[in-house]
Amino acid sequence: MNDLTGSSGRFDVLARAVNAALFISHGVREDSVIFLHLMGGEGPSRRVVFDGSKLRGVRPDERSIVGQIKSVIREPVPPAGRMVEVSEGISHSGGGLGHTLDEWRRDGLQCYILDADGDSGFTPLDGADVGFVISDDQPFSEEELAVMDGMGGISLGKDWLQGHSCISILHHIMDGG
Repeated sequence: MNDLTGSSGRFDVLARAVNAALFISHGVREDSVIFLHLMGGEGPSRRVVFDGSKLRGVRPDERSIVGQIKSVIREPVPPAGRMVEVSEGISHSGGGLGHTLDEWRRDGLQCYILDADGDSGFTPLDGADVGFVISDDQPFSEEELAVMDGMGGISLGKDWLQGHSCISILHHIMDGG
């Protein structure tokens, strides 16, 4: 993810992803968590985590979600691996994609990367906890690809889709649709 400090467009992309990952018609998906990796700008990389099982006080509109993200990035970045809760269901930590994947693997999550060249026949295992890695509007860097080496790739089609659309499609698949 590139610099976010001066670009409301970048925040909109993040807000749409949070909205798609967590909000349903009249509530919150309590079985979903979204990690936002903020890796541009000044200072160390930061992970912002929205946990649907704990989330309170966030409305499903982009303006509200952007406000939450902006309030988090005004806080000092905690050390990598140390999650600090900033409000109910929203935490942050230093670290990058490698930290998140290490935590997911340690917690037993099946990890997949969205990749147009990946497997188009994805079927989730019943009851399995799954983590998906989705890029922003830029392809993954060589460094990111190296961190994800060995992960299975899932294709949602040959076209590059917007992240929030990918999240909605993945929810449909995971919900048994």
